[in-house]
Amino acid sequence: MSLSRIVPMQPVKNMPASVAFYEKLGFVVKNRNDEWGWAMLRCGDSELMLDQSINTHAGIPRISVLYFYPESVSDFHRRAKANGLPVPDLEVTFYGMTEFRIEDPDGNRLWIGQEKGVPGDA
Repeated sequence: MSLSRIVPMQPVKNMPASVAFYEKLGFVVKNRNDEWGWAMLRCGDSELMLDQSINTHAGIPRISVLYFYPESVSDFHRRAKANGLPVPDLEVTFYGMTEFRIEDPDGNRLWIGQEKGVPGDA
């Protein structure tokens, strides 16, 4: 058995607001159904689903953490900041990544990083 891919699905309360947030990070809408409250987004070769239906069952934790590996963390950081997102400064972690961390409108955590010392970047 093998998998051809894995696509994370983020629980969101307001799919249109979440789509707007992820577009500020450089994602584009690949497919969207407002009636369902669902969207498939793409950034380069990476995909991400947003889904309101996950929130229909009360009392279940909904927060997740996604780690993004952009080609250039500095460029990704600049884009997010230029698009008005509240982003902290880039930091070098004890595990050797240059990264920053933000939350989407629903509190899902996004860690965005790149290996320290990558030529031409952070």
